[in-house]
Formats: sequence, structure tokens, C-alpha cells
Amino acid sequence: MTASSLSKGANLPVGAAVVRAVLSWSAGAGVPDADASALLLTEAGRVRDDSDFVFYNQPTHASGAVRHLGKRPEAGATTDTVEVDLRGIEPAVDRVVLAASADGGTFGQMSGLTLRLLDSGTGAELARFEMAATTETAFIGGELYRRAGQWKFRAVGQGYASGLAGLATDFGISVDEEEPAAPPSPAPVPAPDPAPVPAPAPASVRQASVADRPRFEKDVERLPVDMRKRLSLRKEQVAVSLRKHGAAGVTARVVLVLDASGSMSFLYSKGIVADVVERMAAVAAQLDDDGEMQAWTFASNAARLPDLRLGDLPDWLRLHVRVGELGLFRRRRPRNGLAPGQLDMRDVGIQNEEQKAIAQIRAFVRENPAAAPTLVLFFSDGGVYRNAQIERELREAVEEPIFWQFVGLGRSQYGVLERLDTMAGRRVDNVGFFAVDDIGKVPDAELYDRLLSEFPSWITAARRAGIL
Repeated sequence: MTASSLSKGANLPVGAAVVRAVLSWSAGAGVPDADASALLLTEAGRVRDDSDFVFYNQPTHASGAVRHLGKRPEAGATTDTVEVDLRGIEPAVDRVVLAASADGGTFGQMSGLTLRLLDSGTGAELARFEMAATTETAFIGGELYRRAGQWKFRAVGQGYASGLAGLATDFGISVDEEEPAAPPSPAPVPAPDPAPVPAPAPASVRQASVADRPRFEKDVERLPVDMRKRLSLRKEQVAVSLRKHGAAGVTARVVLVLDASGSMSFLYSKGIVADVVERMAAVAAQLDDDGEMQAWTFASNAARLPDLRLGDLPDWLRLHVRVGELGLFRRRRPRNGLAPGQLDMRDVGIQNEEQKAIAQIRAFVRENPAAAPTLVLFFSDGGVYRNAQIERELREAVEEPIFWQFVGLGRSQYGVLERLDTMAGRRVDNVGFFAVDDIGKVPDAELYDRLLSEFPSWITAARRAGIL
């Protein structure tokens, strides 16, 4: 046994500031593939949220301290590597678990299964752990952990028969159920407009035909009766909130932005986001003459969604933000069955990059000027870490006819968004922010009051400053 060769359960201090955990196995016909990963755990032995899991679908931690570097062939073997900058690990993180999953078989079918810890700077081998396995499909090879201010490495060698999802669940990762690929969608067939409900009217007043009515009214008539009633009540509540803040009769172009990062999967699957979309449609119905919203989604990347017209409201979210593709464990496979205009959500990813959506919306407003100002309703569940980039985008947007209303959906780590109201050096305050623990339990009156509390004062200040 060499000085760096460890048996199961053994540990040693780590002197290097940046290390690489290299998983290797012998290549050959019929040998399964394997994927290295890392979980950042608190003292409670749990992740803080799904962003604390670094692997092939989420290759860089928000802190930048842990990265999945990927596979490469190496002298008859295959390696998959995770790099850890121990200097950048946040104080709340107590240990970094170095794990792996088998794809297409079990670890028992692999020979030469080894975890090596290297000094990233010099390439020197600090530790080597040769592992034995049988039916396991997931494996914890080792862990980096703090003791009395010192980082140490321990050889663990614990297997799981439940795969990567089972291992991750044990540490607090939320795992969505696998969904079958959607079948190709047939070309949409426009539904006939429902007959209007007869209403009493003076004989001298001609009843407008469906063809004569504005598109807004036609769209509303396409809605299910219960949704139409909710929209009517909420639209009136939006008007009440605007009057309360001295903005009766104000108009605006409304843009909706939806967080699609991995940690949002629960809110989508429980219908919470669908309810948010319906409630925001009432804002557009009141502020915009056609009730239409432009829409974006974002995670690792940002993407524009098809415009949301009121008549499309019942199916819009289901068609264009497909929850089954937001989960952590979706591998990249050919996607069939995308209808025209649908977005492949895998291109959006699962991390938080708010600044990319902000930049795209700013470009859209520049390229599509409107007489009315633009109100952006931006929903995020936190995990904000691109603070400098977000602040720069919003500072540069001060001279543009856009008000940015951010809403936090019950998580923490909102970063710079919580400080924007007090950010000095701007001619006008062009940003609002508030967070709620459970938006589904917030009454419409309270939600619209909070959502529209700063927009009217921004309009007044922007007009005085010559921005509008």
C-alpha cells in the first residue's frame, strides 16, 4: 500500500487548495458508462436546494467552486472528473460528497473502478481509492469534509441499488417522476367561436357580430366559463389597485417572465405556476387593450415563449413550459413531437441566470417601441448569484421605458434583487421586489396591491425625467 492508497473508511488531510476527483474504470465492449457527480451538504447532511447537486445536467455550482469537467479516454480507461476549489466552498457547506451513477448496467460490471484525488495545480496524486462493487447503480466514492478548519478526504465506498435519483433523494434533492415523451402534436385546428350568450338590449342597439368584436372580447369568449368569471373579477381587482395608487386608466405593455430552473419543478407540478399565469393574465387584460402578454422563460439560458393571448390561457403553460423536461435527471436525447412554436425546454437548462432574460427583454423593447411603457412581471424562486451582471443590466435599463417588478416565490438567496430599491445612483427607481412564502395563499387584492404599488410612482418619475 502506497502512502496515498486508502482503504474503505480511511481519511487524510488535503493540503491542496483546488483538487480534482477523478473516477476511472476500464473501457471495453459491454461495459456500462458512469457519471461522476458531487453534492454539497450542510451539517444536517442535506443539500440546501437542488442547485447543490453538480453533475452532467448541472455542471457548475452557483458559487463556481464545484465543476463537473466531463469524460475523457485515458490509457485503456475512461475517466469522469469533478473539480473542487476548496477556497470557494461557502461556509454553510460542511462536506462535498463525491458520487457516481452507472448508465446501462451496474458498477459490478466495471473493472478497475477507482477514485483518485489530484492536486489540480500540480497534477500530483493525493489519494487513491480502489473500489469493489456488485449490483449497485449509484456509488459514493468519497467525500471532502471540514474538521477544525482543515479539509480532509475520506474513502467511503457506499453503494445504492436505486440509481442516481435514489442517492440524490437521500440527500434532499427533489426528483420528478419520469414522463414518457410526448407524441407528435397534430396541427392545431381553430375552434369555432362559441355563440355569445344573449343579453337584453334596446331594440335600437344593433348586436355586434363576432366578426365585429375586438380580438380581446373574442379571446375572452373562448375561455371556460369558470375561468372567464375569475378573469372578470381579477381584472376589476387590478383596476381597484391601480386607482388606489393613483393610476386609474394607465395602459402598459405587459411582459411575463417565468423561472424554469430545476428547483421550480415542484411549483409547476403542483399547479402553482399555472395559477400565477392566470392571475397575471388579468393584469394584462386591464392594462393592455388586447390583453396579450409577451413571455420569457429562463434558467441556465433565457428563451422567448409564444405570446400569451387570453383565449390560449387554459393550455398555454402546458404546451410551452413542459414540466417533464425541467427535472434534474433528463439526459439529452433526440426530442420528437415539438409542435410549431414550441420550445425545447432542455435548451433552457436548470440553473439561475436572470440577467440573460433581462438582456433579451431590453433588446425586445428597443426593437419594438410602443407608445405605452412596459411592465415586466418577473417570477423567480431565488438562488440568485449573478449579482453584478443583474445589477449592471438593471442600471443600464434606467433610461428605458421599462419597470421591472420581481416576485420571489418562497425561497431565499434573492441576492441583489432585495437591494435594488435602495440602490443609489439612478435617476429613477425602475425596479420593485417582494417575496411571498406561498403565493397560492395570497388573496388577489393583496397580490395586485403589492404587484402594482411601485409601478405608478415610476411612471410619474419617468415622465418627469423625460424617459416616457
